[in-house]
Amino acid sequence: MSFAPPLPDKSEQDEARQLRPKFGSDGLIAAIAQHVETGEVLMMAWMNAEALQATIETGKATFWARSRQRLWVKGETSGHVLEVEALLTDCDQDTVLLKVRPAGPACHTGRRSCFYRRLEVDGRSLSISPEKR
Repeated sequence: MSFAPPLPDKSEQDEARQLRPKFGSDGLIAAIAQHVETGEVLMMAWMNAEALQATIETGKATFWARSRQRLWVKGETSGHVLEVEALLTDCDQDTVLLKVRPAGPACHTGRRSCFYRRLEVDGRSLSISPEKR
């Protein structure tokens, strides 16, 4: 299945009632995974059209691994899959938000979220959350 192309008129794209993802020139779209219950942002990755379609069809978060140049189902080796409960797009459909139910930590470090570093007030150093599951 291929997706309908984005509409050329921005206001029409903003109000489109059909999935019309606006992939970048590299064929990718940003995908943010957010815990469906807590609202915590767990991770961000990239999807191509095939990954987006697989996510819709299987209900499992599937991404395009840029480093490996292949599809990657989150948790395919660890078992920490992200079950997709809802898929949302932003106004111009160049980002997708996956509301997910994680089956374990989302980060490869073993942390609940990939966003575990906080910028300190000095604007240069980072504090790191020690929490791991």
